[in-house]
Amino acid sequence: MKKTMRLPARCLGLVLLAANLTAPAQQLTARQVIERIKQATGAESPAQTVDTFKGGDPEEKVTGIATTFLDTYAVLQQAAADGHNLIITHEPTFYTHTDDKSILGNDPVQAQKEAFVRDHHLVVWRFHDLWHLRNPDGILEGVTAKLGWEQFQVPGQPHLFKLPQQTLGDLETNLKQQLGAELFRVVGDRKMQVSRVALLPGASGEVKQVEFLERDDVEVLVAGEAAEWETVEYARDAIAEGRHKALILVGHEVSEEPGMEYCAKWLQGLFPGVPVEFLKAGSPFAAVPAHGSR
Repeated sequence: MKKTMRLPARCLGLVLLAANLTAPAQQLTARQVIERIKQATGAESPAQTVDTFKGGDPEEKVTGIATTFLDTYAVLQQAAADGHNLIITHEPTFYTHTDDKSILGNDPVQAQKEAFVRDHHLVVWRFHDLWHLRNPDGILEGVTAKLGWEQFQVPGQPHLFKLPQQTLGDLETNLKQQLGAELFRVVGDRKMQVSRVALLPGASGEVKQVEFLERDDVEVLVAGEAAEWETVEYARDAIAEGRHKALILVGHEVSEEPGMEYCAKWLQGLFPGVPVEFLKAGSPFAAVPAHGSR
């Protein structure tokens, strides 16, 4: 009698994973895609994670993936038009960190956004905690690459950079060019010579921002956003006291969006054969496009 060879459970799992990697897009559900993304980060979800489905049926077959910093209504429209029904957003869909829709209740803007997701069979999942907890941090890695700062990164300290000597004004100009942004807030003397920079994308909070500004090896903190009565005023007082410090706030979206552009490239390697596209949310303070246009 011919013997049937049995694979160990571990090997069988690898075979099934390999088969799933090459499966056509229409064979993968949104839930299957997300589970593989979670595993690929190598990080463990916090107990109270915000990385959950925000709309749609997780059992929908994936026709394509769209990554974005924030799934604005315009981004959802573009994803639907492009045939990508799984939207992976870094920030909230419904205007609070926890996407608590009860806060606004029956608000018509919120209701229309919900209806658009439902009517177009979209699935929205938030990729925030795990993307930051990944080693290296997915957002920071993408922003660093966008700025071309990899060679200036201090070994073992991914948020610190030793840049070529330049004025604060030149640093601001270079950041605007590299990030494609127009509106920054700067606290400090634009003629001051600087080279030692800390980069904190997003809204890391006053404690973390001040911790970096306190350091002797940090002259400039480049951050996404900060409450104006917190880090902003701390920086202003530090300068008034004669300290060699400056703060550049580039905006939350501007500071993190390259991380979700990088996420699309990362997902292309994880899901060969599945269409993956990065959709730019754009700064909310730029010129507002006409309804439905991008």
